[in-house]
Amino acid sequence: MNSLRVGLVADPAAPTVAARRMTDLRPLSGDDTWDIDVVSEPFTTGSEDVGAAVGRLQDRARERDWDFVVGLTELPLHDHEGRHLLVETDPEQRTAVLSLPALGGLWMHTRARKAVRSLVSGMADPDTDAERHVALPRLRGRLRLLRGMVLANRPWLLVPGLKSALVAALATGAVATVNSTIWLLAGSLSWWRLVVASIASIALVVGWLVIDGELWDRPDDDSPQAKERSRLYNASTLLTLAVGVLICYAALYVVNLAWAYFVLDPQVMSSSSGVPMGHGDLFVLAWFVASAATVGGGLGSGLESDEAIRAAAYSKREQDRRERLARAEDDS
Repeated sequence: MNSLRVGLVADPAAPTVAARRMTDLRPLSGDDTWDIDVVSEPFTTGSEDVGAAVGRLQDRARERDWDFVVGLTELPLHDHEGRHLLVETDPEQRTAVLSLPALGGLWMHTRARKAVRSLVSGMADPDTDAERHVALPRLRGRLRLLRGMVLANRPWLLVPGLKSALVAALATGAVATVNSTIWLLAGSLSWWRLVVASIASIALVVGWLVIDGELWDRPDDDSPQAKERSRLYNASTLLTLAVGVLICYAALYVVNLAWAYFVLDPQVMSSSSGVPMGHGDLFVLAWFVASAATVGGGLGSGLESDEAIRAAAYSKREQDRRERLARAEDDS
């Protein structure tokens, strides 16, 4: 029985977590065993730099005397034809790079384990014709990649970075809920106006986060690859922020509704406003107040320069990755 040394080189954060869950991987078949070693480092410098990433992996394999090496990255990969890749492989050098977001984001750890096992088993079997790269379908693949990037950003973790805005919005909503003018205004709005108000309030806060956090990515040059990367980064950032703000909006609505049911009596509201109101009107009131408070609290407060907000942007994480890689090269 042969013991093969397998190296997993993973980008920091989520890819490293995924790699460390794979130390118990075993071959699909055969008598060999795998001795898996995990290294966390930013081996990628850009989605267009697949060749450089493969070269760094090969350097690590020689330094550590690995038989096989697989890189796990959270960056999108693409070939010279502009197609997004799931895997780039160099069978002769026993090296492969796997783009985790290209897995689609759902059941990522399970799919990543299956992909890594298949990659290493394919490179270890001389009778297997390992594919050099696996490309995603152009349209469906791009949507799948974008979904994977958004889920990799974990937008629900954006909420702690918005805590001051959320507190300000809660305070604004608590005051607005007991204002009789707000009662009349909320009752006068049709459902489509309420929907537009919700969308507009979320869009305003997302736009403010992008501006305040300087999260908009600009291409490094005029090449199609750089422009495509920026479009993909910016789309994932906007969707991530929108989901995070939407979670805050939903929480704000629930708190406002509970507060309205606790402090307001529909009979008192009717006598004060001169308009018949019931408990159902409290749902509409909480809806309108959530939109108004989101704008007032989000734009009127100082948003934190928080790591949770920076993590929502692939461009910022790519910048941090390049800085770490540059420091590592300087130290060596």
